[in-house]
Amino acid sequence: MSNEVAMIVKLSMVVVFFAVMVYVGVRCRRNSVDVNRFVLGGRMVGPWITALSYGSTYFSAVIFVGYAGQFGWKFGLSAVWVGVGNAVIGSLLAWMILGRRTRIMTQQLDSRTMPEFFGKRLASKSLKIGASVIVFIFLIPYSASLYNGLSRLFGMAFGIDYVWCIILMSALTCVYVVLGGYMAQVINDSIQATIMLGGIIAAVSAVLKSRGGLVEAVSKMSEITAEGAEPGAFASVFGPDPKALLFVVLLTSLGTWGLPQMVNKFYSIRDEGAIKRGAVISTVFALFVAGGCYFLGGFGRLFDIEVGPDGNPVAGFDSIVPTMLSNFGPVLIGVVVILVLSASMSTLSSLVMASSSTVTIDLIKGNLKKHMSERQQIGIMRLLIVVFISLSAAIAILQYRYNFEHIAQLMGISWGALAGSFLAPFLFCLYWKRTTKAAAWSSFGFAVGIMVLNMLFRNYFPALLRSPINCGVFAMLAGLLIVPVVSLLTGAPDKAVVESAFAGYVSAPRATGNTVKTNT
Repeated sequence: MSNEVAMIVKLSMVVVFFAVMVYVGVRCRRNSVDVNRFVLGGRMVGPWITALSYGSTYFSAVIFVGYAGQFGWKFGLSAVWVGVGNAVIGSLLAWMILGRRTRIMTQQLDSRTMPEFFGKRLASKSLKIGASVIVFIFLIPYSASLYNGLSRLFGMAFGIDYVWCIILMSALTCVYVVLGGYMAQVINDSIQATIMLGGIIAAVSAVLKSRGGLVEAVSKMSEITAEGAEPGAFASVFGPDPKALLFVVLLTSLGTWGLPQMVNKFYSIRDEGAIKRGAVISTVFALFVAGGCYFLGGFGRLFDIEVGPDGNPVAGFDSIVPTMLSNFGPVLIGVVVILVLSASMSTLSSLVMASSSTVTIDLIKGNLKKHMSERQQIGIMRLLIVVFISLSAAIAILQYRYNFEHIAQLMGISWGALAGSFLAPFLFCLYWKRTTKAAAWSSFGFAVGIMVLNMLFRNYFPALLRSPINCGVFAMLAGLLIVPVVSLLTGAPDKAVVESAFAGYVSAPRATGNTVKTNT
């Protein structure tokens, strides 16, 4: 196949993909007529769409390019445990432990965002504002981390400047989210999830075939030695550094329990029966996609990658996966580009929906502007979607140009701050009536404080906590201790507020295939 034909094939695949995304946005515009529908799809989204949206939001270019490359290089084939952890802890247990209670309590409290949930559950306007500020600050760099891995693949596939890649992706994501709101987001997410599933299977198959098949590739990995690693460590069960591997598993798996854009999926699902089905679908999807990504990255050392004196790739960890795929045919490269486009755009759309809805509902409404109509709220959210996407794109360009953080590190800081702040208070608010607003504030302050200090003064931290990933895990686990201790040391919350929040659990049937009914 000539270079011209190959380029036409790849471009055609990308154009069709973008056209479908925009079409869904246009079709969903008519259903985004009020805030509840624009933000949550009217709380009537089915299990398949919700589960696939959850999975596609979970896994982005950060996973496929950044994490798969970096952790596959560091841990070899044992990096697959990260994908298994994502499936079991980040998907199955998240749905089982958080799904039902989140669906019922958020409906009972009529809360549409995580900050609004904290504000109503703990009867604190200041807590709602504080949580919304954290979401706003840390979701922007989180969003920025999504672009750079994709830009490397676009550069490989089309030879275009990364700036144009970022502009194109951000603009088209902006179009369909602004037009169709939450329903456009989750429908496109489900389409993108299907593409991701097929793409990762194709990519793994191609990589293994290029290295003589699975048995031969594993055998070659067992022969690789690196400084500080035992012979055969990169093909062993737990790899050369089991402790570091455990921290990665915990951050990327348990951390999802406290991320607003992930928990938000439980707000909108139709009923309890849908939650049970969604748990299975989401888990299977994660096993294939996340497990496949890390399995793919685990073979990075078998490819011609220039290594520096420190034993790491000269071009950076983010270059590993693009290098692995660079010599495959145009159709496969096109599929992989669309795979990563799908992963990135689905995550970006969820992040900007979470950010815009939080700022509108929790900061502007009732604070900066006392009275806002439904139409005004939707208008502001649409404007903020444009603003947030523009900011994240600008940061991504600056980050890439000046290389101040790798993808994994930038993601780790944001993920650690968000999950560390919200995981423990959210979990305890769902299950424990004694949870107090002081405990939530303590969790917020500790997580944000330690992650900011880690970013600014990393070299002064103990060796184990210098990594943003390890520090993020520490923030999450510390929160699980901070919240109950502070709650017991501070005054009990208002009994009427608590009983009202938990009333939905009493009235909701334990297992039905119908819509859950709660007291309002």
